[in-house]
Amino acid sequence: MTLADALSGIDEWPVPAVAAAVVGPDGVLAARGPSRQPFPLASLTKALTALAVLVAVEEGAIELSASADEALLPGATLRHLLAHASGLAPERPLRSFAPAVRRVYSNVGVELAASLVETAVGMPFASYLDEALAQPLGLHATMLLGSPARDAVSSVDDMARVMQELLTPQRLLHPSTLADATSVQYPGLRGVLPGYGGQDPNDWGLGFEIRGTKQPHWTGSTNSARSYGHFGQSGSMFWVDPVAGVGLVALSDRAFDAWSAQVWPRLSDAVLAAHHTAE
Repeated sequence: MTLADALSGIDEWPVPAVAAAVVGPDGVLAARGPSRQPFPLASLTKALTALAVLVAVEEGAIELSASADEALLPGATLRHLLAHASGLAPERPLRSFAPAVRRVYSNVGVELAASLVETAVGMPFASYLDEALAQPLGLHATMLLGSPARDAVSSVDDMARVMQELLTPQRLLHPSTLADATSVQYPGLRGVLPGYGGQDPNDWGLGFEIRGTKQPHWTGSTNSARSYGHFGQSGSMFWVDPVAGVGLVALSDRAFDAWSAQVWPRLSDAVLAAHHTAE
């Protein structure tokens, strides 16, 4: 089976529109579907937001050790926010745990992280994301239209450029920064992975979910534990497997449900099998 054969499986998905690509260190290895079409990213937005935040850190505008909100979250930092370890509740600005006690997947935490950067750089975060991420990587269909936690749109072509940069850092962040972002932050924290229930541990990096030992999971059974990425309620996902040296992105226009929980792992395993055969 070739990578093109593996991707042909998306033709059978029960969705109105879907595009996918396999990405290696040198770029796209195979693609299928309308790769230039913008799709809603939902929570994939968090990964792009985190990358823009890390650019601000490298520029010296803010530090990962900066206080999140000392009055609301005493002891929590920007690093805690990006790792869903601040103790902030999922959807409201309420403290539910002390920092680094529980992995609480928090949209408002990511929004707070973006607002800290917005203040530090003196411009709207959507504008900063465009300047810090989209322009350097040549992303033509990527825009933040609302919440930095869930309201970006992008295309498979654009996401492939992001993933190539993750595999081969050249234009955006220092390799050590990306290594930190894609490593487990505050190891051992348990929590709920949306759509997949309680996980112990529920590993997370800085804006990226890390595969670890989670079961069930939306990546494939043959993905390495170091695989990282994100999925969104819009029916879209991407992962990068640094052990295999390859990544997969699939964007669609049907909301996440049982269908995606079935087809995503199947596609992931097919892509990894084809990639190993081609090596």
